[in-house]
Amino acid sequence: MGTFEELVAEGEAVPTEGWDFTWFTGRATEQRPSWGYAGLLADRMADATAALDLQTGGGEVLAAVPVAPPVLAATEAWPPNLAIARANLAGFGATVVEAEVTDDLPFPDGAFDLVVSRHPVATRWDEVHRVLRPGGRYLSQQVGSGSVRELTEFMMGPSPAPLHPVAPPPTTTYAGALPIDAVTAAELAGLTVVDVRQEALRMEFHDLAAVVHFLRKVVWIVPGFTVDAYRERLATLHAFMERHGPFVAHSQRYLVEAVRRTPAA
Repeated sequence: MGTFEELVAEGEAVPTEGWDFTWFTGRATEQRPSWGYAGLLADRMADATAALDLQTGGGEVLAAVPVAPPVLAATEAWPPNLAIARANLAGFGATVVEAEVTDDLPFPDGAFDLVVSRHPVATRWDEVHRVLRPGGRYLSQQVGSGSVRELTEFMMGPSPAPLHPVAPPPTTTYAGALPIDAVTAAELAGLTVVDVRQEALRMEFHDLAAVVHFLRKVVWIVPGFTVDAYRERLATLHAFMERHGPFVAHSQRYLVEAVRRTPAA
């Protein structure tokens, strides 16, 4: 393990563009949900004729599917990720468009028979319903309430304040929502939820560089994080890991799958 300053510098130097976490290999680990989102995604894509991936990041997860439908589109809000996603998805002939996470989707009604999203910042369930065809399907793995709470509370102190203190519209949920709130919003928007699963997953951070890079990349864990603002807490964490080993936290994940009701239903 390097010195405090060496590890801080290393964690600050790693680019944060894209949604590729391979840099963490050997430095941090996270259990994967038992349902296997990548496998479910591949199965649904193989059966689709027109699919949309919301908040695709750098398109890394979508690019790994073996077979893509004839029509494939994706949205992304962060400009640095757009070029990465377009390059990653070029082999599928996908259209990648810039769209803010809570904006109306720039697609016509009933354009897709499959909409997917992995770890969206926000979910506009009404817009998912609108762009799905009757009988179309939505599949999403979401970040649940209290994810990586141990790291948030170590850095910032315990706080009962919700992640989004302003009440969202009834058909919008944000990362950190409870599964029951997502189901309620989905069904209010006109979708039928057919599957919900939830798991807490062990995470281990083995050095301070991994923590610094993680907090720079996953910005909602410690909002407004900078090394200068949290240098004292980082030094305490570094000393702990030197003496006692990895810092352990738990990510919260849930899977939700929903279908747009047909007119007969």
